[in-house]
Amino acid sequence: MNSSSAHTNGHHHSIGQQQAPRLGPGHRERGRRGARGGGGGGGSRLRDSRDSLRVSGEQKEVAPCTEFDKAYFHSYAHVGIHEEMIKDRVRTETYRNAIMQHRSSIEGKVVVDVGCGTGILSIFCAQAGAKRVYAVDASDIAVQANEVVKANNLSDRIIVLHGRVEDVEIDEEVDVIVSEWMGYMLLYESMLGSVITARNRWLKHGGLILPSYATLYMAPVTHPDRYSESIDFWRNVYGIDMSAMMPLAKQCAFEEPSVETITGENILTWPHVVKHVDCYTVEIDELESISTRFNFKSMMRAPLHGFAFWFDVDFSNFATSSTNNHSSSSITGPSNDPLTDGSQRKKRSNPNDALVLSTAPEDPPTHWQQTLIYFYDPIPVEQDQVIEGSVTLSQSRENRRFMNIHLEYSSGGRSFIKESVMR
Repeated sequence: MNSSSAHTNGHHHSIGQQQAPRLGPGHRERGRRGARGGGGGGGSRLRDSRDSLRVSGEQKEVAPCTEFDKAYFHSYAHVGIHEEMIKDRVRTETYRNAIMQHRSSIEGKVVVDVGCGTGILSIFCAQAGAKRVYAVDASDIAVQANEVVKANNLSDRIIVLHGRVEDVEIDEEVDVIVSEWMGYMLLYESMLGSVITARNRWLKHGGLILPSYATLYMAPVTHPDRYSESIDFWRNVYGIDMSAMMPLAKQCAFEEPSVETITGENILTWPHVVKHVDCYTVEIDELESISTRFNFKSMMRAPLHGFAFWFDVDFSNFATSSTNNHSSSSITGPSNDPLTDGSQRKKRSNPNDALVLSTAPEDPPTHWQQTLIYFYDPIPVEQDQVIEGSVTLSQSRENRRFMNIHLEYSSGGRSFIKESVMR
Protein backbone atom coordinates (compact mmCIF):
# COMPACT_ATOMS: atom_id res chain seq x y z
CA MET A 1 0.00 0.00 0.00
CA ASN A 2 0.90 3.48 -0.58
CA SER A 3 1.44 6.41 1.66
CA SER A 4 0.18 9.58 0.07
CA SER A 5 -0.81 11.01 -3.26
CA ALA A 6 2.83 11.75 -3.87
CA HIS A 7 3.48 8.00 -4.07
CA THR A 8 1.22 5.80 -6.13
CA ASN A 9 1.35 2.36 -7.64
CA GLY A 10 -1.62 3.14 -9.84
CA HIS A 11 -4.21 0.90 -8.14
CA HIS A 12 -5.40 1.51 -4.60
CA HIS A 13 -8.61 0.88 -2.76
CA SER A 14 -9.53 3.69 -0.42
CA ILE A 15 -11.35 3.51 2.88
CA GLY A 16 -14.75 3.30 1.34
CA GLN A 17 -13.87 -0.04 -0.25
CA GLN A 18 -13.29 -3.60 0.90
CA GLN A 19 -10.35 -3.92 3.28
CA ALA A 20 -7.91 -6.73 3.84
CA PRO A 21 -7.00 -7.76 7.39
CA ARG A 22 -4.15 -6.64 9.53
CA LEU A 23 -0.77 -7.92 10.34
CA GLY A 24 0.97 -8.21 13.58
CA PRO A 25 2.41 -9.69 16.70
CA GLY A 26 1.26 -12.26 19.08
CA HIS A 27 -2.08 -13.90 19.47
CA ARG A 28 -3.17 -13.78 23.11
CA GLU A 29 -5.78 -16.43 23.69
CA ARG A 30 -7.48 -17.23 26.98
CA GLY A 31 -8.43 -13.57 27.37
CA ARG A 32 -4.96 -12.31 26.55
CA ARG A 33 -3.43 -10.94 23.39
CA GLY A 34 -5.01 -11.74 20.07
CA ALA A 35 -3.83 -11.50 16.48
CA ARG A 36 -1.77 -8.98 14.69
CA GLY A 37 -0.48 -8.40 11.27
CA GLY A 38 0.80 -11.18 9.05
CA GLY A 39 -1.90 -12.97 7.17
CA GLY A 40 -5.08 -11.77 5.74
CA GLY A 41 -8.78 -12.27 5.83
CA GLY A 42 -11.75 -10.17 4.98
CA GLY A 43 -12.05 -6.81 6.56
CA SER A 44 -14.54 -4.10 7.19
CA ARG A 45 -15.99 -1.53 4.81
CA LEU A 46 -14.92 2.02 5.70
CA ARG A 47 -16.90 4.95 4.41
CA ASP A 48 -14.60 7.97 4.25
CA SER A 49 -12.68 7.70 1.00
CA ARG A 50 -10.54 10.66 1.98
CA ASP A 51 -8.77 8.68 4.70
CA SER A 52 -5.42 7.02 3.98
CA LEU A 53 -6.41 3.49 4.93
CA ARG A 54 -5.84 1.41 1.82
CA VAL A 55 -5.31 -2.07 0.48
CA SER A 56 -3.37 -2.98 -2.60
CA GLY A 57 -5.10 -4.13 -5.76
CA GLU A 58 -1.94 -5.77 -7.07
CA GLN A 59 -1.96 -9.52 -7.56
CA LYS A 60 1.11 -11.32 -6.30
CA GLU A 61 2.01 -14.76 -5.07
CA VAL A 62 1.84 -14.72 -1.29
CA ALA A 63 1.08 -17.23 1.40
CA PRO A 64 -2.68 -17.85 1.43
CA CYS A 65 -4.76 -16.52 4.28
CA THR A 66 -6.23 -19.51 6.07
CA GLU A 67 -9.32 -19.70 8.23
CA PHE A 68 -6.95 -19.90 11.22
CA ASP A 69 -5.35 -16.63 10.10
CA LYS A 70 -8.74 -14.96 9.80
CA ALA A 71 -9.68 -16.08 13.29
CA TYR A 72 -6.31 -14.83 14.56
CA PHE A 73 -6.79 -11.39 13.05
CA HIS A 74 -10.37 -11.24 14.28
CA SER A 75 -9.21 -11.87 17.84
CA TYR A 76 -7.05 -8.74 17.73
CA ALA A 77 -10.06 -6.58 16.91
CA HIS A 78 -11.14 -6.84 20.56
CA VAL A 79 -10.21 -3.76 22.52
CA GLY A 80 -9.45 -5.75 25.70
CA ILE A 81 -6.35 -7.29 24.14
CA HIS A 82 -4.92 -3.88 23.31
CA GLU A 83 -5.88 -2.49 26.69
CA GLU A 84 -3.92 -5.29 28.36
CA MET A 85 -0.85 -4.66 26.23
CA ILE A 86 -0.88 -0.88 26.64
CA LYS A 87 -1.41 -1.17 30.41
CA ASP A 88 1.71 -3.35 30.58
CA ARG A 89 3.95 -0.45 31.59
CA VAL A 90 7.16 -2.48 31.34
CA ARG A 91 6.35 -3.29 27.72
CA THR A 92 4.98 0.07 26.60
CA GLU A 93 7.44 2.34 28.40
CA THR A 94 10.42 0.29 27.25
CA TYR A 95 9.26 0.65 23.64
CA ARG A 96 8.72 4.38 24.09
CA ASN A 97 12.13 4.81 25.72
CA ALA A 98 13.81 2.77 22.98
CA ILE A 99 12.16 4.83 20.24
CA MET A 100 13.23 8.08 21.91
CA GLN A 101 16.72 6.71 22.50
CA HIS A 102 16.98 6.08 18.74
CA ARG A 103 15.55 9.48 17.85
CA SER A 104 18.60 10.28 15.70
CA SER A 105 17.84 7.23 13.53
CA ILE A 106 14.10 8.02 13.33
CA GLU A 107 13.93 11.80 12.96
CA GLY A 108 13.16 12.75 9.36
CA LYS A 109 13.04 9.06 8.35
CA VAL A 110 10.44 6.61 7.06
CA VAL A 111 9.17 3.99 9.54
CA VAL A 112 6.94 0.92 9.19
CA ASP A 113 5.12 -0.33 12.29
CA VAL A 114 4.36 -4.03 11.78
CA GLY A 115 1.17 -5.03 13.60
CA CYS A 116 0.40 -1.49 14.72
CA GLY A 117 -2.70 -2.33 16.78
CA THR A 118 -4.15 0.90 18.15
CA GLY A 119 -1.19 2.81 16.69
CA ILE A 120 0.59 3.79 19.88
CA LEU A 121 4.08 2.81 18.67
CA SER A 122 3.47 4.67 15.40
CA ILE A 123 2.58 7.76 17.42
CA PHE A 124 5.74 7.38 19.52
CA CYS A 125 7.72 7.31 16.26
CA ALA A 126 5.96 10.44 15.03
CA GLN A 127 6.77 12.12 18.35
CA ALA A 128 10.40 11.12 17.78
CA GLY A 129 10.32 13.09 14.52
CA ALA A 130 9.61 10.45 11.88
CA LYS A 131 8.85 11.97 8.47
CA ARG A 132 6.35 9.23 7.65
CA VAL A 133 5.08 6.15 9.45
CA TYR A 134 3.29 3.27 7.73
CA ALA A 135 1.14 1.62 10.40
CA VAL A 136 0.22 -1.84 9.12
CA ASP A 137 -2.32 -4.17 10.65
CA ALA A 138 -4.51 -6.97 9.29
CA SER A 139 -7.05 -6.78 12.12
CA ASP A 140 -10.08 -4.50 12.05
CA ILE A 141 -8.46 -2.59 14.92
CA ALA A 142 -6.75 -0.68 12.08
CA VAL A 143 -10.03 1.23 11.68
CA GLN A 144 -9.73 2.53 15.24
CA ALA A 145 -6.01 3.16 14.79
CA ASN A 146 -6.85 5.45 11.90
CA GLU A 147 -9.29 7.37 14.10
CA VAL A 148 -6.66 7.67 16.84
CA VAL A 149 -4.19 9.06 14.31
CA LYS A 150 -6.73 11.65 13.12
CA ALA A 151 -7.65 12.62 16.70
CA ASN A 152 -3.99 13.39 17.37
CA ASN A 153 -3.62 15.44 14.16
CA LEU A 154 -1.02 13.06 12.73
CA SER A 155 -2.75 12.00 9.51
CA ASP A 156 -0.13 13.89 7.49
CA ARG A 157 2.61 11.64 8.88
CA ILE A 158 1.02 8.33 9.89
CA ILE A 159 -0.53 6.24 7.11
CA VAL A 160 -2.64 3.35 8.38
CA LEU A 161 -2.60 0.36 6.04
CA HIS A 162 -5.29 -2.23 6.70
CA GLY A 163 -3.89 -5.52 5.44
CA ARG A 164 -1.23 -8.17 5.73
CA VAL A 165 2.43 -7.21 5.38
CA GLU A 166 2.51 -9.68 2.51
CA ASP A 167 -0.26 -7.81 0.70
CA VAL A 168 0.08 -4.09 1.34
CA GLU A 169 2.21 -1.89 -0.90
CA ILE A 170 4.70 0.74 0.16
CA ASP A 171 6.35 2.49 -2.78
CA GLU A 172 9.53 3.48 -1.03
CA GLU A 173 12.25 1.93 1.09
CA VAL A 174 11.96 2.44 4.83
CA ASP A 175 14.66 3.38 7.31
CA VAL A 176 13.19 1.79 10.43
CA ILE A 177 10.98 -1.19 11.31
CA VAL A 178 9.33 -1.19 14.72
CA SER A 179 7.13 -4.04 15.91
CA GLU A 180 5.92 -5.63 19.10
CA TRP A 181 5.80 -9.13 17.63
CA MET A 182 6.66 -11.33 20.60
CA GLY A 183 4.26 -14.06 21.65
CA TYR A 184 4.27 -16.38 24.63
CA MET A 185 7.52 -18.36 24.67
CA LEU A 186 8.70 -15.64 22.28
CA LEU A 187 7.73 -17.49 19.09
CA TYR A 188 4.12 -18.51 19.71
CA GLU A 189 1.84 -16.92 17.10
CA SER A 190 4.59 -16.82 14.44
CA MET A 191 4.40 -13.05 14.03
CA LEU A 192 8.14 -12.67 13.67
CA GLY A 193 7.66 -13.93 10.12
CA SER A 194 5.75 -10.74 9.33
CA VAL A 195 8.66 -8.63 10.54
CA ILE A 196 11.04 -10.68 8.39
CA THR A 197 8.76 -10.15 5.38
CA ALA A 198 8.67 -6.40 5.99
CA ARG A 199 12.45 -6.34 6.39
CA ASN A 200 13.04 -8.23 3.15
CA ARG A 201 10.53 -6.11 1.20
CA TRP A 202 11.26 -2.58 2.36
CA LEU A 203 14.16 -2.03 4.79
CA LYS A 204 17.09 -0.04 3.46
CA HIS A 205 20.57 -1.50 3.80
CA GLY A 206 21.83 -0.32 7.18
CA GLY A 207 18.29 0.34 8.41
CA LEU A 208 17.18 -0.06 12.02
CA ILE A 209 14.94 -2.81 13.45
CA LEU A 210 13.41 -2.38 16.91
CA PRO A 211 13.74 -4.65 18.77
CA SER A 212 16.97 -5.86 17.23
CA TYR A 213 17.66 -9.14 19.04
CA ALA A 214 15.67 -11.65 21.05
CA THR A 215 16.68 -14.56 23.26
CA LEU A 216 14.52 -17.44 24.51
CA TYR A 217 15.55 -19.10 27.78
CA MET A 218 14.49 -22.19 29.71
CA ALA A 219 15.22 -23.56 33.19
CA PRO A 220 13.96 -26.33 35.50
CA VAL A 221 11.47 -25.16 38.11
CA THR A 222 10.01 -26.27 41.40
CA HIS A 223 6.49 -25.10 42.18
CA PRO A 224 4.96 -27.13 45.05
CA ASP A 225 2.18 -24.59 45.70
CA ARG A 226 0.87 -24.91 42.14
CA TYR A 227 0.96 -28.70 42.31
CA SER A 228 -0.71 -28.72 45.71
CA GLU A 229 -3.51 -26.38 44.61
CA SER A 230 -4.28 -28.31 41.42
CA ILE A 231 -3.59 -31.94 42.41
CA ASP A 232 -3.14 -32.60 46.12
CA PHE A 233 -6.39 -30.74 46.75
CA TRP A 234 -8.29 -33.87 45.67
CA ARG A 235 -6.82 -36.08 48.40
CA ASN A 236 -9.18 -34.65 50.98
CA VAL A 237 -12.22 -32.64 49.91
CA TYR A 238 -14.42 -31.77 52.90
CA GLY A 239 -13.21 -34.97 54.53
CA ILE A 240 -13.93 -37.08 51.43
CA ASP A 241 -11.18 -39.01 49.64
CA MET A 242 -11.47 -37.82 46.03
CA SER A 243 -8.00 -38.94 44.95
CA ALA A 244 -9.64 -40.87 42.10
CA MET A 245 -9.94 -37.43 40.46
CA MET A 246 -6.17 -36.90 40.48
CA PRO A 247 -5.29 -38.50 37.10
CA LEU A 248 -7.89 -36.38 35.34
CA ALA A 249 -6.86 -33.32 37.33
CA LYS A 250 -3.23 -33.81 36.23
CA GLN A 251 -4.27 -34.10 32.62
CA CYS A 252 -6.46 -31.02 32.74
CA ALA A 253 -3.93 -28.92 34.67
CA PHE A 254 -0.70 -29.98 33.00
CA GLU A 255 -1.43 -31.33 29.53
CA GLU A 256 -0.93 -27.97 27.84
CA PRO A 257 1.61 -25.22 28.58
CA SER A 258 0.55 -22.83 31.31
CA VAL A 259 1.09 -19.06 31.15
CA GLU A 260 1.59 -17.79 34.68
CA THR A 261 3.91 -15.75 36.87
CA ILE A 262 6.65 -17.37 38.92
CA THR A 263 9.59 -15.85 40.79
CA GLY A 264 13.31 -16.42 40.85
CA GLU A 265 12.79 -18.66 43.90
CA ASN A 266 11.09 -21.23 41.66
CA ILE A 267 14.15 -21.58 39.40
CA LEU A 268 16.46 -24.50 40.17
CA THR A 269 19.43 -23.68 37.89
CA TRP A 270 21.02 -21.10 35.68
CA PRO A 271 18.94 -20.78 32.50
CA HIS A 272 19.80 -22.23 29.12
CA VAL A 273 19.60 -20.30 25.84
CA VAL A 274 17.12 -22.13 23.61
CA LYS A 275 17.35 -19.71 20.69
CA HIS A 276 18.95 -16.38 19.94
CA VAL A 277 17.33 -14.37 17.16
CA ASP A 278 19.11 -11.65 15.20
CA CYS A 279 16.24 -9.73 13.60
CA TYR A 280 18.59 -8.43 10.90
CA THR A 281 19.54 -11.85 9.57
CA VAL A 282 17.01 -14.48 10.73
CA GLU A 283 14.90 -16.05 7.98
CA ILE A 284 11.42 -17.53 8.18
CA ASP A 285 12.47 -21.15 7.61
CA GLU A 286 14.71 -21.01 10.70
CA LEU A 287 11.60 -20.63 12.84
CA GLU A 288 9.74 -23.68 11.58
CA SER A 289 11.58 -25.97 14.01
CA ILE A 290 14.09 -25.16 16.75
CA SER A 291 15.94 -27.82 18.72
CA THR A 292 18.46 -27.63 21.51
CA ARG A 293 20.05 -29.95 24.06
CA PHE A 294 20.33 -28.90 27.69
CA ASN A 295 22.34 -30.01 30.70
CA PHE A 296 21.42 -28.46 34.04
CA LYS A 297 22.76 -28.99 37.55
CA SER A 298 20.27 -28.31 40.32
CA MET A 299 21.33 -25.70 42.85
CA MET A 300 19.14 -27.14 45.60
CA ARG A 301 17.26 -30.17 46.83
CA ALA A 302 13.64 -29.85 45.70
CA PRO A 303 10.91 -31.55 43.68
CA LEU A 304 11.28 -30.82 39.98
CA HIS A 305 7.86 -29.92 38.59
CA GLY A 306 8.73 -28.91 35.05
CA PHE A 307 10.45 -26.29 32.91
CA ALA A 308 9.86 -22.57 32.57
CA PHE A 309 10.46 -20.52 29.41
CA TRP A 310 10.88 -16.77 29.09
CA PHE A 311 12.58 -14.27 26.79
CA ASP A 312 14.14 -10.88 26.51
CA VAL A 313 14.58 -8.51 23.59
CA ASP A 314 17.01 -5.65 23.20
CA PHE A 315 16.85 -2.50 21.16
CA SER A 316 20.28 -2.04 19.59
CA ASN A 317 21.68 0.06 16.77
CA PHE A 318 22.32 -1.87 13.58
CA ALA A 319 25.91 -0.64 13.73
CA THR A 320 26.47 -2.66 16.90
CA SER A 321 25.15 -5.93 15.48
CA SER A 322 28.48 -7.04 14.07
CA THR A 323 30.07 -6.73 17.49
CA ASN A 324 27.11 -8.00 19.48
CA ASN A 325 27.91 -11.04 21.60
CA HIS A 326 25.06 -12.91 19.90
CA SER A 327 25.54 -11.72 16.33
CA SER A 328 24.67 -15.16 14.98
CA SER A 329 20.96 -15.83 14.58
CA SER A 330 21.36 -19.57 15.01
CA ILE A 331 22.71 -19.98 18.52
CA THR A 332 20.75 -23.03 19.64
CA GLY A 333 23.38 -25.07 21.44
CA PRO A 334 23.77 -25.52 25.20
CA SER A 335 24.70 -22.48 27.20
CA ASN A 336 24.51 -22.48 30.99
CA ASP A 337 26.96 -19.65 31.50
CA PRO A 338 25.52 -17.29 34.11
CA LEU A 339 26.31 -14.40 31.77
CA THR A 340 23.46 -15.54 29.54
CA ASP A 341 21.05 -15.34 32.44
CA GLY A 342 18.28 -12.79 32.02
CA SER A 343 19.31 -11.28 35.34
CA GLN A 344 22.60 -10.23 33.73
CA ARG A 345 20.82 -8.42 30.88
CA LYS A 346 18.90 -5.65 32.63
CA LYS A 347 18.15 -2.21 31.26
CA ARG A 348 21.45 -0.43 30.87
CA SER A 349 22.29 2.66 32.87
CA ASN A 350 24.44 4.04 30.04
CA PRO A 351 22.07 5.82 27.64
CA ASN A 352 24.26 4.74 24.71
CA ASP A 353 23.67 1.06 25.50
CA ALA A 354 20.68 -0.95 24.35
CA LEU A 355 17.50 -1.09 26.37
CA VAL A 356 16.35 -4.58 27.31
CA LEU A 357 12.77 -5.73 27.77
CA SER A 358 12.94 -8.84 29.93
CA THR A 359 10.22 -11.30 30.92
CA ALA A 360 12.50 -13.21 33.31
CA PRO A 361 10.99 -14.43 36.61
CA GLU A 362 13.22 -12.12 38.64
CA ASP A 363 12.28 -9.02 36.64
CA PRO A 364 9.13 -6.89 36.95
CA PRO A 365 6.14 -8.87 35.62
CA THR A 366 4.74 -8.34 32.13
CA HIS A 367 1.59 -9.57 30.43
CA TRP A 368 3.70 -12.30 28.82
CA GLN A 369 4.46 -13.72 32.29
CA GLN A 370 6.38 -17.03 31.92
CA THR A 371 5.37 -20.20 30.10
CA LEU A 372 5.56 -23.43 32.11
CA ILE A 373 5.59 -27.02 30.93
CA TYR A 374 4.56 -29.12 33.94
CA PHE A 375 5.21 -32.82 34.46
CA TYR A 376 2.29 -35.00 35.50
CA ASP A 377 4.34 -36.14 38.50
CA PRO A 378 7.24 -34.30 40.17
CA ILE A 379 10.77 -35.70 40.16
CA PRO A 380 12.78 -35.46 43.40
CA VAL A 381 16.23 -33.95 42.76
CA GLU A 382 19.20 -33.45 45.05
CA GLN A 383 21.59 -30.50 45.04
CA ASP A 384 24.02 -30.80 42.09
CA GLN A 385 21.88 -33.49 40.46
CA VAL A 386 22.04 -33.34 36.67
CA ILE A 387 18.90 -32.70 34.61
CA GLU A 388 19.57 -33.22 30.91
CA GLY A 389 17.69 -33.71 27.69
CA SER A 390 16.44 -31.86 24.64
CA VAL A 391 13.55 -29.69 23.51
CA THR A 392 12.11 -29.11 20.06
CA LEU A 393 9.73 -26.25 19.30
CA SER A 394 8.00 -26.52 15.94
CA GLN A 395 5.16 -24.82 14.14
CA SER A 396 2.03 -26.95 14.03
CA ARG A 397 1.11 -28.27 10.60
CA GLU A 398 -2.53 -27.77 11.51
CA ASN A 399 -2.03 -24.09 12.24
CA ARG A 400 1.38 -22.46 11.96
CA ARG A 401 0.47 -20.06 14.77
CA PHE A 402 0.30 -23.01 17.20
CA MET A 403 3.49 -24.44 18.66
CA ASN A 404 4.32 -28.12 19.18
CA ILE A 405 6.63 -28.77 22.12
CA HIS A 406 8.57 -32.03 22.38
CA LEU A 407 10.56 -32.50 25.60
CA GLU A 408 12.90 -35.37 26.40
CA TYR A 409 14.51 -35.23 29.81
CA SER A 410 16.21 -37.47 32.32
CA SER A 411 17.40 -37.14 35.90
CA GLY A 412 18.40 -39.59 38.60
CA GLY A 413 18.48 -42.50 36.17
CA ARG A 414 14.89 -41.96 34.98
CA SER A 415 13.93 -40.77 31.48
CA PHE A 416 10.73 -39.13 30.31
CA ILE A 417 9.06 -37.64 27.26
CA LYS A 418 6.49 -34.86 27.37
CA GLU A 419 4.64 -33.57 24.32
CA SER A 420 2.24 -30.66 24.33
CA VAL A 421 0.75 -28.07 22.03
CA MET A 422 0.49 -24.36 22.68
CA ARG A 423 -2.72 -23.35 20.96
